[in-house]
Amino acid sequence: MVSINHVAHKVLTYMPFVLVLIDLRYEGVTCGRDGSVESHLEMGKKLLAAGQLADALSHFHAAVDGDPKNYMAYYRRATVYLAMGKSKSALPDLSRVIELKPDFTSARLQRGNLLLKQGRLDEAESDFKKVLKSNPSDKEEKEAQSQLTKSDEIQRLVVQAHSNFNSRDYMTAAAQLDTIIETCVWDVTSRELRAECFIQMGEMGKAISDLKATSKLKSDNTQAFYKLSSIYYNLGDHEMSLNEVRECLKLDPDHKQCYSHYKQVKKLNKQIQSAEELIQEQRYEDAVSKYEAVMKTEPNVHHYSLHAKERICHALSQGQQASRAISVCSEVLQSEPENVNALKDRAEAYVLEEQYEEAIKDYETAGQHSENDRQVKEGLEKAQRLLKQSQKRDYYKILGVKRSAQKKEIIKAYRKLAQQWHPDNFQDPEDKKKAEKKFIDIAQAKEVLTDPEMRTKFDHGEDPMDPESQQGGHHHHNFQGGFQGFQGFNPFGSGPFNFKFNFN
Repeated sequence: MVSINHVAHKVLTYMPFVLVLIDLRYEGVTCGRDGSVESHLEMGKKLLAAGQLADALSHFHAAVDGDPKNYMAYYRRATVYLAMGKSKSALPDLSRVIELKPDFTSARLQRGNLLLKQGRLDEAESDFKKVLKSNPSDKEEKEAQSQLTKSDEIQRLVVQAHSNFNSRDYMTAAAQLDTIIETCVWDVTSRELRAECFIQMGEMGKAISDLKATSKLKSDNTQAFYKLSSIYYNLGDHEMSLNEVRECLKLDPDHKQCYSHYKQVKKLNKQIQSAEELIQEQRYEDAVSKYEAVMKTEPNVHHYSLHAKERICHALSQGQQASRAISVCSEVLQSEPENVNALKDRAEAYVLEEQYEEAIKDYETAGQHSENDRQVKEGLEKAQRLLKQSQKRDYYKILGVKRSAQKKEIIKAYRKLAQQWHPDNFQDPEDKKKAEKKFIDIAQAKEVLTDPEMRTKFDHGEDPMDPESQQGGHHHHNFQGGFQGFQGFNPFGSGPFNFKFNFN
């Protein structure tokens, strides 16, 4: 067993050494702390010089935490923030530097420049004046004097711009605000005022650009999002309008203007989306009804009425309701004569109505405004073919059926006409000759339009019964020579055709 005396002897023997060690450790803490702040600053400077900003920043954070009264740590961190484009974060650091070391002219000059960019002109001027009163270097004095002069000039312009805005001279006000914003790039008030000028001047694209900037420069700018949403809505861009009003409600779910606007845009957006889905599903009549509802939801914004009519024109054209389509498309084209979609849809409807010359005109106009449009090119070629065809022999016209007629309708029309124009029904030689020609045309029309391959050829502008339009002589039918006066010949039972009629 170790005696207590023995332990005591050991402790007393090593005590001086332990005390020295303890003393050294405490000294190390203070040295280490200052040392580590200095090493963080040193390391941060090296990384900043190498352009490694994020790493430099973490070292300066550590330096500030290590010594909250070290003005150089704040100053270096502000420098990194500025290099990263984070001026908002740099400003409080520069203010802390000036608080800790009021005669640090470089920090004060930098803060003055930031305040000037933010449009805080009085505070900026105060900093520039203090720089000039301290003991600045020649370079600092020159910069402070130049910025002070610039700030005075901007103060004067701000007063003039507001005065011109109030007098409704928006163009002059906007030009003055341009000059202000060139220097005060982060000035929210000037950008908001310029956006208002642009709205009054009808330059919505420029207004949007300024409002987007203010929504980023000011963190809780609900009014900017509300205005953006309203502009997009009035421009007919319901999707962008919905995006912007949602941003407003994220910041303030109880914002009255934004909430009321949101309900309206959401309802309209939903109707337009479901109308488009109906068009995709080829439910054209339902799509027309849905777009008529859109016009009721928003009767005051011309863009939505026009857009709804344009899509109704498309749905009617696709649904083969040609005469209604022509009427609605024409309404759209009265407002927008260069609307390519309405021109294409009306042209298609004209084709259905066999008004080929009108269709050609519409396709040609569309082509002038949309040069590489494949639909326009193909549509124009088709209309030109059909016009040429209509000036020759049109099998649809011969049978009196529409181009969209089904096989059943074609056979029904054929039977009725063949019965009517049977040559045996005519006694007079001239009438018989005329009937014979008509009868052959009717028979040919029936054969072409009930044969899918021949009908497709005919629809593409090729006459399967015309030897001249046949490349390679396919489907060459020779109907020349008539019925040889029909002596003892029954055209319903023999010859080039085999016709079966049921006249009951």
